[in-house]
Amino acid sequence: MPFDLPSRLAERRAAHLYRQRPLLESPQGVRVTVDGQALLAFCNNDYLGLANHPQVVDAFVQGAGKWGVGGGASHLVIGHSEPHHQLEQALAEFTGRPRALLMSSGYMANIGAVTALVGKGDTVLQDRLNHASLLDAGLLSGARFSRYLHNDPASLASRLAKATGNTLVVTDGVFSMDGDLADLPALCATARARDAWVMVDDAHGFGCLGKNGGGIVEHFGLGLEDVPVLIGTLGKGFGTAGAFIAGSEDLIETLIQFARPYVYTTSQPPAVACATLASLQLLRDEHWRREHLQRLIGLFRAGVEDLGLELMDSPSPIQPILVGSSARALALSAALRDRGILVTAIRPPTVPQGTARLRVTLCAAHSEDDVAQLIAGLQQAITHLPEHLDA
Repeated sequence: MPFDLPSRLAERRAAHLYRQRPLLESPQGVRVTVDGQALLAFCNNDYLGLANHPQVVDAFVQGAGKWGVGGGASHLVIGHSEPHHQLEQALAEFTGRPRALLMSSGYMANIGAVTALVGKGDTVLQDRLNHASLLDAGLLSGARFSRYLHNDPASLASRLAKATGNTLVVTDGVFSMDGDLADLPALCATARARDAWVMVDDAHGFGCLGKNGGGIVEHFGLGLEDVPVLIGTLGKGFGTAGAFIAGSEDLIETLIQFARPYVYTTSQPPAVACATLASLQLLRDEHWRREHLQRLIGLFRAGVEDLGLELMDSPSPIQPILVGSSARALALSAALRDRGILVTAIRPPTVPQGTARLRVTLCAAHSEDDVAQLIAGLQQAITHLPEHLDA
């Protein structure tokens, strides 16, 4: 029969890959209520703890009172409000670039940038572990699309040698499921030698990396000539919603003209831009958040290594524990939840087969005691986990 959806769903359940949405019944934070249960959460991307910060909330409320609750139209019609414009100027200054362009989501920013810059006759080269939105953008662009080995400049160079037309090299800044950093200095040098542009999606780097939270480009001391196209999302370290693209005057004007996800989308509510302006100020000024986060990362890694669990090589707040099978990852996540701790099991196709993991994310709002509770919960969970669980 056509569209045999029940069979597709049954196959996913049988493979331990069925996904369900937890229902959050409290504000975002480290202590949440999910499906009626009070939990200590280690699974959101609110790395600096700004999503429910009183100053950010107050800026949103005041913004809604002044500007209403809807964008009303696309930016090019009448939806480009003063708060949007102020935020773009602030993000340009923050990133040290001539201009920035607000987008409604990180997914749309990636699709819009890639498809506006390359097309038929051009080449787009991407890291094998890039986010799905980047891979989708490459496929949708119509350009010749190839993936180089993860974080491997030599592999990139071999593909650049075969590139045609305008060539765009695309990488995550911090890889969302592994937590490791792109080797940007080497990748940028390799791309520059072949006159290729580099685009970085630094969704998980902004706020966490760099002296002022400027992300992986600041972390490595790189500039506009190294990374002409810089993408950031606002729903993670910034704690609000939306995304931005930062670059040259010509880049932003090109995107305004040709990026379909920008041209044909209603702008985000101006109040969100008001909230982001407040969170940006906190992100830049409150260095203690990044410093505290680094202490927590060190404590967590030391504790997990003492338990004999396999950690991935990550200096970021994303700290995956490699488990292997999907069934084992689900069982370990459930055992933690029984102990009042929420950590998500990540399974294929999000990660490669046989690399299911617990994706622990740390936040500046966590305390050292919270991390100690997580370590203790992990020790209890692995002690009682059946050994026979496999893929």
